[in-house]
Amino acid sequence: QVRLVESGGGSVHVGGSLRLSCAVSKIRSPCMGWFRQPSDGDREGIASIEPRYSSTYANSVQGRFTVSKDTEKNILFLDMKNLKPEDTGMYFCAARSPCSYTGRLLPPTEYKYWGQGTQVTVSS
Repeated sequence: QVRLVESGGGSVHVGGSLRLSCAVSKIRSPCMGWFRQPSDGDREGIASIEPRYSSTYANSVQGRFTVSKDTEKNILFLDMKNLKPEDTGMYFCAARSPCSYTGRLLPPTEYKYWGQGTQVTVSS
């Protein structure tokens, strides 16, 4: 069965960096997304990667976060720098297949497969 496993979360101070990873198995060439959910809020899309490695970002993370993937190893990454307290939350990777280019962030309902999440906490 399809499996997504996130790792790399943790606690950092403002301005710090983290790299999240999402190991993907049993699904071919999916479109992938990263979502974030604060403890008191809704899950929101923050980054996605589609065919031809086209990536899209939420305004709140543009210029600070970078999504990439290692196709050979089937791992999705989210490199986060200059972290802010408002970046705190549970981070999820998600996959959808078949994959088609949209050029925009899709809502969580468009993704069928999800990881269990990894917590990121940014303190001042």
